Amino acid sequence: MATYLELKAKAEKLFAEAEELRVKEIDAVVNDIKQKIETYGLTPKDLGFSSSATTRVRKTTPKTTTAAAAKYRGPNGESWSGGRGRKPKWVTEALAKGKKIEDFAVK
Repeated sequence: MATYLELKAKAEKLFAEAEELRVKEIDAVVNDIKQKIETYGLTPKDLGFSSSATTRVRKTTPKTTTAAAAKYRGPNGESWSGGRGRKPKWVTEALAKGKKIEDFAVK
């Protein structure tokens, strides 16, 4: 009976062989496709690719950020949306003094 390490070595060897064959097959397929494209004078459009797909240019709109609406207002007029991240200093100080976050809720 084979050991784990022997089976693992066999599996790795088989995987390497399979990868080599895959690369060779891909090369053969690509060469065959290129030859047929040249023989028949095919274009990307003939193959179902849009003309924009060949340029690979992607148009995006610039991202804009908007400030979240304030859910809490501090004693000196500071605002906080209550989102992710650290709490503002005025919130942590107020909570340490025994106040509740609901005391600062914007109504």
